[in-house]
Amino acid sequence: MEKIKMTTPLVEMDGDEMTRILWKMIKDELLLPFVDLKTEYYDLGLEERNRTNDQVTIDSANATKKYGVAVKCATITPNAARMTEYNLKEMWKSPNGTIRAMLDGTVFRAPIVVKGIEPNVKTWAKPITIARHAYGDVYKATEMKIPGAGKAELVYTAEDGTEVRELIHNFTGAGVIQGQHNLDDSIESFAHSCFKYALDTKQDLWFATKDTISKKYDHTFKDIFQEIFDADYKDEFEKTGITYFYTLIDDAVARVMKSEGGFIWACKNYDGDVMSDMISSAFGSLAMMTSVLVSPNGYYEYEAAHGTVQRHYYKHLKGEETSTNSVATIFAWTGALRKRGELDGISELSRFADKLEEACLKTIESGKMTKDLALITTIENPTVLNSEGFIKAIREELTAIL
Repeated sequence: MEKIKMTTPLVEMDGDEMTRILWKMIKDELLLPFVDLKTEYYDLGLEERNRTNDQVTIDSANATKKYGVAVKCATITPNAARMTEYNLKEMWKSPNGTIRAMLDGTVFRAPIVVKGIEPNVKTWAKPITIARHAYGDVYKATEMKIPGAGKAELVYTAEDGTEVRELIHNFTGAGVIQGQHNLDDSIESFAHSCFKYALDTKQDLWFATKDTISKKYDHTFKDIFQEIFDADYKDEFEKTGITYFYTLIDDAVARVMKSEGGFIWACKNYDGDVMSDMISSAFGSLAMMTSVLVSPNGYYEYEAAHGTVQRHYYKHLKGEETSTNSVATIFAWTGALRKRGELDGISELSRFADKLEEACLKTIESGKMTKDLALITTIENPTVLNSEGFIKAIREELTAIL
C-alpha cells in the first residue's frame, strides 16, 4: 500500500532508557512502513539536555507552539544518583515541567481499557480521566532548611516598594519551609481547558481542592473555576446534558471509589500527579494510560504517562530479554497522528491512528501480551511476549486490519 502523506511535521521529542529503545522499535515496525512520517526531531535524552544546558527542551516547546502537535518519549528527571551516573553539570529540571509551563496547558490522562484487564475497583465500568493542572504548586516551589530558632515570614514587595508580610512560623529549633505559588492566568487557562475538554468529550467534570484548609490558595482555584463556568460555559453544559461540580479533594476520593466512572476529575498539579497513578494502576497498568497536554492556545503534546523503565533498560544493556509494555508509548504516537490528521484535514492519517490502536487492543485480547499484563489478565493461558515480540505481534494485527 502507498504510504500516507503528511503535510505538517509533528514535533518529535525522543527520550531516555528503555522507552527510547521502544521508541525506535515503534517507528520502525508500526509507523514508517505505513506513513511518510514528517517530524521535527529533538533529542531530550539526558546527555543532550546536559550538553545543551537544557536548551533543547526549550527549543522543543517552542517548536510545539509553531507546529501545534508534539509527541514525547519518557525522560529522566535527574536526582543525585543521576548526577553521578551521567556526569551532569547540574540537576536539570523535569522536561515535562518545563514544557508544561511554557505551553501553559492541562494534562488529561485516561486509562486504556481492554477486555481481559479488569479494574480493581469493581464499580468502575467506564474510564476516569484525570485533568491535571500543569503549572506551579510544589513543582515551582522554593525551599529552605531552617538551621535553628528564628522567625520565618512570607514577604510580598509591590512595585511601589510597599510590603505585605505574613508569619509562617516562629521556629524554636531546626526545621524546613516551602513557598508555593500559582498565577491567576494559569488557573484561568486550566479552567478553560477543562471545560472545553468536557464539552468535546461530553463528560461530566468534577473539580476538587482543599479550600476549607487553604482558604486563600486553594479557594482562589475554586473561585476562578466557578466564575469562568458561570460566565462562559454554564449554558453549553446544560445544552450538552453534562454537569460541573466542585467538592473537597477528600470527598472526591470517596466518591470516585464508589462511582461507575465516565467523567473528568480535575485536580491541582500534585493531586493530579498522584491520582493519575492511582487511577492507572487500579485500571490495570501505568503502561495502559494515555496522556495529552492541551493548551487553550491550541497546542497538543502527547506522551506516555509512565517513566523510562530503568530496570528493564539495565537488563537490556546486559543483553538480557525484557518484556516491556509499549502500549502507552504507541498511543502517544496515535494521539499525535490523529490530531495532526484532524488539524490538516488528512482523514487517512486519523483513520490509521484508529486502526493502530485497534491492533494493540486486539493483540492483547487475543492473549498476546507483555509480562505486566499477563500477571493481571483474566484471559486464560496468555502468551507472554518480549518487548520486540509484542510490537511485532501488533504489526501482524495491524497489517491484517489494513
